Amino acid sequence: MEYSITNLAVDNVGENVYVKAFAEGVEMEQRENPLLVSVLFASYNHEKYVEASIRSIMAQEGVKFELIVIDDGSTDSSPQILEKLQKEFDFQYIHRPNKGLVATMNELLAMARGKYFCSFASDDIMPPKRLLLQSTFLALHPLAAACFGQVVPMDENGNVRTEKDARYLRSVPQVSFEESFLGKKALHGCSEMFVREKILSVGGYDERYYFEDYPLFLKVLHCYGPQPVSADIVCCYYREHDVNMHRNTTKIYEEILRVLSDNYSNHALYRKAVNCWKANWFSTLTMQDKKEALRRLPQLASLSFPFLKRLPKIFIPKRFLPY
Repeated sequence: MEYSITNLAVDNVGENVYVKAFAEGVEMEQRENPLLVSVLFASYNHEKYVEASIRSIMAQEGVKFELIVIDDGSTDSSPQILEKLQKEFDFQYIHRPNKGLVATMNELLAMARGKYFCSFASDDIMPPKRLLLQSTFLALHPLAAACFGQVVPMDENGNVRTEKDARYLRSVPQVSFEESFLGKKALHGCSEMFVREKILSVGGYDERYYFEDYPLFLKVLHCYGPQPVSADIVCCYYREHDVNMHRNTTKIYEEILRVLSDNYSNHALYRKAVNCWKANWFSTLTMQDKKEALRRLPQLASLSFPFLKRLPKIFIPKRFLPY
């Protein structure tokens, strides 16, 4: 299935034909189900960032939404900040002992009431009209189970870069199961909006794993086919700092390989997928730590084209390597 997702940029939201159709056609759906989008917000030890993140969500316009927040046992001042914000904005809020991110996401999903939902991290910023644009797209494409957009990196101090992250632009206009399985196209975990009932039908988030997004993405793509990715909708200003989950490269790649082994070892592309992800892991290490890349060479090497293509990067100085 091909998806038409052009002309949905924020700058022309008042003029383009899709938003006009949304206003005329989806207005009836909103009357029938006035709560259209649930925003699932797992908070953990982000006292420096959580207030700005909440305020960026509550500033969304043009669509009815709910915000559901669970503080997953933060040990900093996040709970006190969230209590203050809950009194100001009257969103659902729970503070409880730590259960981990994936268990928290399933708890949030069980509380959601919207036709659509998205997750959002407690250290990121949501751009204006993100909820409107993605819910508009899903309403106009009822066969889709999800839609994805773009992210723009932001530094620890909130300075937003001018360019979208190129890794996710390469996924436009859609991503198939095979492309995600083989690591050829990436989807960012803060750029999605899902049809809630379709995600519940595949079992929600898989609590066996360290992260919540990739196992679910594979399930959705495997069950529902290719899903659309917009080049124009910026879904998240993604804050990069020293404690980002993705900084733990070893843990991320080990878990990806475990996801493949646990769930898809009988797939015809399984062996190729393992080699592709090991090649990606090696490539990442050549940019981060060449000594570690050499140390892991026996573990990650193969005679596959993806690995052999990346092998020369071990000899190239980091400053000359593309991101």
